[in-house]
Amino acid sequence: MEKQSTILFLTGILKTNIMKITYFKDTETLLVKFNNNEITETKDINENVLVETDKNGNVVNITIEHAKKQTEITSFSFNQVESPMTI
Repeated sequence: MEKQSTILFLTGILKTNIMKITYFKDTETLLVKFNNNEITETKDINENVLVETDKNGNVVNITIEHAKKQTEITSFSFNQVESPMTI
């Protein structure tokens, strides 16, 4: 059986120029991928949230299990805020 998922790409906000958010409907899992760095450590924030980091401690992925209960995944939005102009 093929996994059902929804993928959203956000560009221009990170050094790697891509952030990928994937929601797996069948398992209600939300995966937020910030970069493609090699994962060296996984930290359990609680029983439903994992944070994976690289060798420098930078966040690579955040995984949220049972995302519908943990987040407002059905009303996701993205806003990029420009730096204020200085006079």
